[in-house]
Amino acid sequence: MRVWELIRFAVGAIVAHPLRSALTSLGVVIGVAAVVMMTSIGLGAQQRVTGAIAGLGSNLIIVSPNFQRGGGFASAGAGQGFSLTDGDAEAIARQVEGVAAVAPVVRGQAQLAAEGANWNTRIEGVTPPYLIARDLTIAQGRMFDEREARQGRKVVVVGPTVARELWGDADPVGRRVRVRSVPFEVVGVLETKGQSGFGQDQDDLILGPLEAVRSRIVGRRSRGDTVQTIYVKSETAEDLDRVQEEVSALLRETHRIRAGDDDDFQTQNMASILQASQAAIATFTVLLAAVAGVSLLVGGVGIMNIMLVAVTERTREIGLRMAVGARRSDVLIQFAVEAVTLSLAGGLIGLTLGVLGAFGIAKLGDWPAAVPAWAGPLALGFSMLVGLVFGAYPSWRAARLDPIEALRRE
Repeated sequence: MRVWELIRFAVGAIVAHPLRSALTSLGVVIGVAAVVMMTSIGLGAQQRVTGAIAGLGSNLIIVSPNFQRGGGFASAGAGQGFSLTDGDAEAIARQVEGVAAVAPVVRGQAQLAAEGANWNTRIEGVTPPYLIARDLTIAQGRMFDEREARQGRKVVVVGPTVARELWGDADPVGRRVRVRSVPFEVVGVLETKGQSGFGQDQDDLILGPLEAVRSRIVGRRSRGDTVQTIYVKSETAEDLDRVQEEVSALLRETHRIRAGDDDDFQTQNMASILQASQAAIATFTVLLAAVAGVSLLVGGVGIMNIMLVAVTERTREIGLRMAVGARRSDVLIQFAVEAVTLSLAGGLIGLTLGVLGAFGIAKLGDWPAAVPAWAGPLALGFSMLVGLVFGAYPSWRAARLDPIEALRRE
């Protein structure tokens, strides 16, 4: 028999029982759809985490005080609440090679008021290198300079969200804004960065000179020359690990930490955090896909059961075809084609539902839609494999039937 005739017979047998064929393929439909959606969710999570970490800045090391289990900050020799100071930032900038920018930061929340409008936002006291460290740019106006930062001048740079909420479409540069009860002059507006990977509005903040913000806005939470964070930007990604090691060694020396004692600070390498996060999410994605893939095996068992029933129901048909000249290989191929067709049809439907489901989840949950390019070929290929594997025994059983005994079967 020709191959096209075998395919026509197989398709005809499937079409003759549409409801049974649909129910047989249902397990494969659910399995493929689940695998595609779970993979999409995992890749979406990976993109969100990557975006969140990349939004902090490239080639970045974050130095912060080390928390103790009992709460509060670990203390250096002086025993103060914050273990990092302006002097630490200056030492890093002066002594560590390969550093593009060092930016000490203090932060807090503040109520803003300007021309009858009010807005609550995040305020950060920084130095001019902060823009370089965090990969920020000025859209309007300018950044305050080193002299203004050193003198603690009452000037601020606002994010686009703050500018819109307080002044609408008007140009805020040169206008006054009260931060709590302290008047500041707006000298610049940041370029828009949008939402972070964790859903935080990166444009909803204001930047002021470190000394002015520390002494006038967050003075109750920060004393003397202490800071909450020091951002260190490496010149190249290749130097990132070396810079991190040198920063740690320098701070241990300046803080007079003895060998064997715990650090009163911690350094975080954004590249290492990104790699660890991606590895964890990739493992989680594989686990989700494996769990969803179990339904594919269930679908394969369903195909085997139905094909065995079909062999029993069509025993006389098989015997008749073999009696008029069909070879055992023809019967084997016919039933194998039926199993693969059922599985492949289920795979196509499941792939369509999986892609639609992935984009639906992304739209409803504000989640990145990330259907990998290999999802389609892999889903269809695995569907065919399921059909071949689970259709092999019923096809072999049909081919092994004795024509004479088959013709006697009622």
